[in-house]
Amino acid sequence: MLSTVSERKMHVIRWVIFIAWGVLIASLFYDPFTAVLTHPGSDWVGDWSSLTDRSLVLAQDPTACVMVQGKCADIAPYPIATRVFWGMVVPSAIFVVLVLGHEFWRRICPLYFFSQLPRALGLQPLLNIEKNIWLKENHLRIQFVLFLLGISARILLINSVRPALGVFLIVTLLAAAGVVALYGGRSWCHYVCPFGMVQTVFTGPRGLLDSKAHTAKPFSVTQSMCRTETDGSNSREQSGCVSCKASCMDIDSEGSYWSGLYKPGRQMVQYGYLGLVVGYFAYYWLYAGNFGYYFSGVWSYERGAIANLFSPGFYLFGHEIWVVKLVAVPLTLIAFAATSCWLCTLLELRYRGWLKSKGVANAKEKSLHRVFSVCTFTAFNAFFVYGGRPEINQWPVFAQLGFQGLIAVVSGLWLQRTWERSRAVYEQESQSEKLRSRLKKLPTLDLIDSGVEDLGVEALDVLDKVLPNVVISPEESQVKAITLPKTIVRRERKEIPLPKTQIRKRK
Repeated sequence: MLSTVSERKMHVIRWVIFIAWGVLIASLFYDPFTAVLTHPGSDWVGDWSSLTDRSLVLAQDPTACVMVQGKCADIAPYPIATRVFWGMVVPSAIFVVLVLGHEFWRRICPLYFFSQLPRALGLQPLLNIEKNIWLKENHLRIQFVLFLLGISARILLINSVRPALGVFLIVTLLAAAGVVALYGGRSWCHYVCPFGMVQTVFTGPRGLLDSKAHTAKPFSVTQSMCRTETDGSNSREQSGCVSCKASCMDIDSEGSYWSGLYKPGRQMVQYGYLGLVVGYFAYYWLYAGNFGYYFSGVWSYERGAIANLFSPGFYLFGHEIWVVKLVAVPLTLIAFAATSCWLCTLLELRYRGWLKSKGVANAKEKSLHRVFSVCTFTAFNAFFVYGGRPEINQWPVFAQLGFQGLIAVVSGLWLQRTWERSRAVYEQESQSEKLRSRLKKLPTLDLIDSGVEDLGVEALDVLDKVLPNVVISPEESQVKAITLPKTIVRRERKEIPLPKTQIRKRK
């Protein structure tokens, strides 16, 4: 999978992405060139630019302009940096995390790349993360609060004020490098980065195309784990892990998922994130009084954002409600997050009770996992069905329908792949490599119908229990065959068919 791409190639990709990131940040402070690309009336651009904005043509027409609290939005031709970042970069990151998995995203993330600057300079961590028990226990809550503050700032200011967004991105880069200088490894990604929380939500046990780290051979370099190259080939790469976190997501995302299922703040992150997504999109209607304001995308370049901080924060049914926007934004987001936490917790408790009434084992684990998965599925579709519309609406109709179909397919496949996962299945699969090694060491046994490598997890488990007890007398010279049972019974008492694998004893 993508984890097998050599570190040398990924290093080149990271440099390209980071340079593009730097150009984007620079353009937020100075860009006299790209505004012409957005104006449909430009003589030399014409209609070829995919960035042309029809809202600009109708900006002064009270019958067709984008309305904000009963008035036409204050817009003019604009540099494209904020629109590119919010309308293209951020949605792409969400898509990559769910589909390609964290093992790809974390290897290309520009924040991760810059955070490793202290390591590249040969600096040793100043503190030991193991001694900061409070941070280790509460990092999910910290990441959630930082994310809440970040999207509040986004609505209030950094959506459209380009220098503010530029400062925000620079401060984030410096913070990432600062945390790693303190604690080393990927401490920024694990304990502080708000997007790390988003990865936790959208990855679940694993992304759609993530590799299975728990079935890899011992001492393998798996998923997005820290690594060092020796001769430029992945087969000779070595782990560069400094153990900044137990059950590290970068080593084994599914192992990290199950070990953190009951971690303090885990439910708040999963349920609260869904509420923040819904609240973020709902606020644009609560503020402007119509859905056209969000779908047009003018919030990414409208003027007067600073002056509006103390203007009415709500506009409902043609009337201003005098709660200043500076207060209305975080108030709305907190209310939606709290409501989502309450509803999802209630749903999970009801579902858990139903599972117990059916005699299902591990009802608590199963109910949490499945409600978490439904929340991820819902948030992903809400993000792209509603959240991505400003840019998607610029596409031809057939492209819009095709993209929404793609979103439905990949999210459905992810949910189907995730639904039946459990800690027991994970632990059974994680033992498969050990079982294969153990069976290969039995000198008097040989597999006829298939090799050890081709056997499934259930078959390996049965073989490991049965074969070591088989005693071969020295007088035996004839070959005898042992046929495995056709089925085995799991804890859930479901019968799972096994291949009719035969094992012969040989002298």
